[in-house]
Amino acid sequence: MQVIKLQNSPYDANAYLVDGRILVDVGMDAHAIISQLENIIEPGKLETIVLTHCHYDHSGGAAQVAAAFGAKIAIHRDDVSLLNNARGSASLLFGMKAPSIVPDILLSGGETFGELEVIHTPGHTPGGICLYSARAKALFSGDTVFPDGSFGRTDLAGGNATKLVESIRKLMLLDVSVMYPGHEDIVNRDANEQIRMSLMMASQYS
Repeated sequence: MQVIKLQNSPYDANAYLVDGRILVDVGMDAHAIISQLENIIEPGKLETIVLTHCHYDHSGGAAQVAAAFGAKIAIHRDDVSLLNNARGSASLLFGMKAPSIVPDILLSGGETFGELEVIHTPGHTPGGICLYSARAKALFSGDTVFPDGSFGRTDLAGGNATKLVESIRKLMLLDVSVMYPGHEDIVNRDANEQIRMSLMMASQYS
């Protein structure tokens, strides 16, 4: 599995191009992402933009990138009602209007994109997801867990600390060698241990 981390501003979420066909999250700056993708893939090759959740720093540029490449947008059905809402998408935190996104694919969990399986991990948002490749032992963790025991905040619209802990417990069942978080650096060592640390820390606040 080939993963390319695209360059975003420090305030943006990480965006990952997987096998040249799947984009996991977009960030807010559509122009920056489009420019990078144009240097990597041919027009029409990008098939799907999978949003790990509805927040603006992950989804803000999705509509423009999808239009530029003819890609479909996928998001969990439980986040759809928050996606185009200024409070629900947290776009207010960035001084921006809510994005105007019409998803093409509504996820429930268990779907696959290439070798990536969708895992519903509510808590940060109701429809938060992670993506896991069993073959590559790779986890795209969105804002569910971050490096060094960090985890997604639950004080925004739709957040739920108890559900977040339950979701991290799901991730504990996976064999993870590399973790691609929604923010911060890629984790190439002790990924399972760092997820365990996240569970321990999040449990203190649930």
